[in-house]
Amino acid sequence: MKVAVVDIKGKETGREANLSDSVFAIEPNDHAIYLDVKQHLANKRQGTHKSKERAEIAGSTRKIKKQKGTGTARAGSIKSGVFKGGGRMFGPRPRNYSFKLNKGLKRLARRSALTLKANDKAITVVEDFNFETPKTKNFVDVVTALGLDNKKSLFVLGASNNNVYLSSRNLKTSEVITSSELSTYKIMNANNVVFLEGSLEEIEQTLSK
Repeated sequence: MKVAVVDIKGKETGREANLSDSVFAIEPNDHAIYLDVKQHLANKRQGTHKSKERAEIAGSTRKIKKQKGTGTARAGSIKSGVFKGGGRMFGPRPRNYSFKLNKGLKRLARRSALTLKANDKAITVVEDFNFETPKTKNFVDVVTALGLDNKKSLFVLGASNNNVYLSSRNLKTSEVITSSELSTYKIMNANNVVFLEGSLEEIEQTLSK
């Protein structure tokens, strides 16, 4: 698959980037995408939720009424969950939500997500660029020139570039990452994925394994 390479002003450079069919043109596996996104969201959960159970509630341990003859259910403690102010029954406890996925499945998920974006023509290839100093206006000009105003955009760099990253940090709809940070969640969460030329080779080498 060939995609025209544009500059930061959105104009074609006359060159084309060849996107590998093994990464950008496979049969998408929706279930692999689902599992990888599910793992990403699960790993972000702190799992620190906790409610007090009856053993942790402060209160009297006196038997609140006699066992028989009242016509109602037995009750041995005011801290029972059936009473107001009692402990919560089967409440949340601290836990770890993370789970394991095989590397091969995660690579399949990323290839599937990239294929879906390619099918939707939501992939743009831009020649490598840099800013002399971090400046949000410079990055906004790039986003506008590429026609990505008011769209969630994901910029993928070949290597870390502090000036470009800092220039994008104040924008809620744009995110800048390196190729090693590319994940299925980030791909699916963006309306358009913008690859800098220098990132394509590493991505294809990593995901073609």
